[in-house]
This record gives sequence, C-alpha cells and structure tokens, in this order.
Amino acid sequence: MGERIEADVCVVGAGPVGGTLACRLAQAGIAVAVLDRAALPPMEHPDFDGRAYAVAAGSRVLLEEAGLWAKLPFPAGPIRDIRVTDGRLGRPASPLHLHFGAHDVGAEAFGWMVEARSLRMALNAHFQALPTLRLFAPAQVAVELQDAGATVRIAGGPDIAARLVVAAEGRESPLRAQAGIPVTRIPYHQTGIVCAIAHERPHDEVALEHFLPAGPFAQLPMAPTEAAPHVSAIVWSERDAVAPRMLALPDDAFAREVARRLGPHLGAVRPIGRRWHYPLAAMLAHRYVATRLALVGDAAHGVHPIAGQGLNLGFRDAAALAALVIEALASGLDPGAPDLLRRYQARRRPDNLMMLAAMHGLERLFSNDFPLLRLARDVGINAVHRLPPLKRLFIRQAMGARAA
Repeated sequence: MGERIEADVCVVGAGPVGGTLACRLAQAGIAVAVLDRAALPPMEHPDFDGRAYAVAAGSRVLLEEAGLWAKLPFPAGPIRDIRVTDGRLGRPASPLHLHFGAHDVGAEAFGWMVEARSLRMALNAHFQALPTLRLFAPAQVAVELQDAGATVRIAGGPDIAARLVVAAEGRESPLRAQAGIPVTRIPYHQTGIVCAIAHERPHDEVALEHFLPAGPFAQLPMAPTEAAPHVSAIVWSERDAVAPRMLALPDDAFAREVARRLGPHLGAVRPIGRRWHYPLAAMLAHRYVATRLALVGDAAHGVHPIAGQGLNLGFRDAAALAALVIEALASGLDPGAPDLLRRYQARRRPDNLMMLAAMHGLERLFSNDFPLLRLARDVGINAVHRLPPLKRLFIRQAMGARAA
C-alpha cells in the first residue's frame, strides 16, 4: 500500500482561478491539495512576457482574501476610466462615444492590470507558505468520483482521499469529459492577439475599447515596467484569415498596425515582450457539477474577450464555491454533498450564461460594417452616455459583482 493522505478539497489545475481558490480555502484553514499536470513556471525573477490580466474590483477582494494581492511582486496598474468608441480601420472613429469613470460610482478603479508573471509568482510563493495546502506538480492523475468520496491517484505519488474535487483545468478539462458533461461551443472565426506596447505619452489610467468590423481592439493601461515608463496591454480580435499575417510582421510593421487601430493619442508605440494568440470561441458546460465534482473558470465557461470578463467570471466562480465550502465545513457539513453542489451551480450558471449571451450579442452587433447597424449602435452608445443610471449599471457590471 502506498501513502494515502486526506484533503477536504482537491483542486486540479493550479492556474489563476484554481490556484486562487485553493489559496482562499487554505487561508481559512481548510485542508487542500492542488495538482497540476504541468510543472509550474519557476519562481525566479522572469522577464516580462507581454501578458497581463484585467482584474475587476470584485475579483481583487477575492485575491486579498486569498492572501495573494499583498504578495504580488510587481505593481498593478489601475483602470480608472474606460472609453468606448466605434470605428472603421483607417477612418476617423465616430464622434459619438461612451465614457465610464469609476468616480461616477465613488470607486477607486474599475479594476487593475496585473502582470501574468506577477500573479504566477505570488501563487507559487503562497502555495509554499500555507500550512494546510499541499502542492503536486507536475502530476499525472487518475480521479475516481463516488458517492461516498473521491480518490485522486498520483502516478509515483500518494493517493488523496477528498470530499470534493474541483476541475480548474481549462477549456479542454479532462475531468469534465470524464464526468460526461457536454458543452456547447460557438466559434467566432477570430484570433485573439495579446501583447504589450510601450508608448510615448502617458495613458492616464484610461482604457480604450475600440470596435472595428474585424472585432474589438482594446488598450488597457498598465503600471510601468523595467522595459518602459508608459505601458499598455493590447487585446486585439482579428479575423482568422488576417491574424497570421499580423503575427508574422517584424516589430516596426506590427507597431504600425497597432497604431492604425489605436489612434494617435498615445504617440509613438513599440511592442515589448512576446506576442500571444489563441482562437476565439464561446463555450458553456451544460452542468457545472457531477458526483463530488465542481467545475470552475474555463472548465465551465468561456466568453468573447470583448469586455475582459472571462477571468473575472472564473474568479466569481471561485469566490462563490469557496464561500459555500467554508460555510459547510464550519457547520460540520460535507463540502461535496449534492445539495451544496446544486447551490453552487444555481449561483453561478445563470450569471455566466447571461454574460455569455451579452458578450455574444455585442460581438455580433459590432463586428460588421453595415451602415444601418453602425447608425443604430452609435445612437445607442450616445444614449447610454447621456443616461447616468444606465451608465452606473454598466459600471457596476464592469467592476464585477461580489460573489457570495
């Protein structure tokens, strides 16, 4: 017989959502095992690679409760204003625009841009510091889910007896497939291009969401890095047929293409770090739970990055599940009981489904150049801009509702 250990919760997937959930539970004194099929990136000081996360104000609360926010080694850049415009490539944007200010609802910021390396380093450090958390990575795992409990077998390692297993493995979750949970996928025939730029003028902590016929183009203000004093993240949705040409351009030509979409307000731009790309599609799991299993983050859902809400929806999953598990264990109840899992699904699936539908509708509305639709959406943008109650509703949604 090999070693056998016990955990209240076993989280499979040590990325931002799974790792944060595990830290939140361990911060509350709960016995947690975290497993990842891949080796975690190293702890040593990595170079900036061009990736960053938009962490909504509601998600920051979860990171604080998990003990991670204070451990971020690089500063987070606040997003205090958002400007939404509609345009056509190579032509002036519509004079009608929408401006959101966090000050409109008395908030410090909509959210913060957190470098991917910063959150990874905070997670790795915190995994080692929490006494009730055990990390196994890389680990080849086999999971058995039964009514009485779950067993997670690690090749060459211990067996873990757990009362709840959490699948946080991403869109192609093996645990979701093993549980027979079907998914619906909506391809957008677009490629997401993610990178960072240095620019001549300060961004003044203002984000830009510029709708173009090929897809939305976003500039997100970041804190200074060792590479430059004025830095922004770029999230660029491009047609699949065009994206490979853009990605293959040398830096100077790539910078010109970014500037064509961005406009002149930040002055000269140059790319820094790497360029990343991934296919864009919406996805929704038909169920979020199975026997002793809960799905969180990209294992449960995926939305178009049109408003930067994908990761934040995953953080809201983690916050909701953590609250239910902490409450159950404090009351001496089973954290993997069917009733608790039903409550988790009831809290999170409607919110995620609503966000998926909203992002899909926005993508369909804005990713075209039909004159009548352009007129209708420009009028709509201007109407929202002139109606403070409606603006406040959009602002609160962008900041992220606090999951409970």
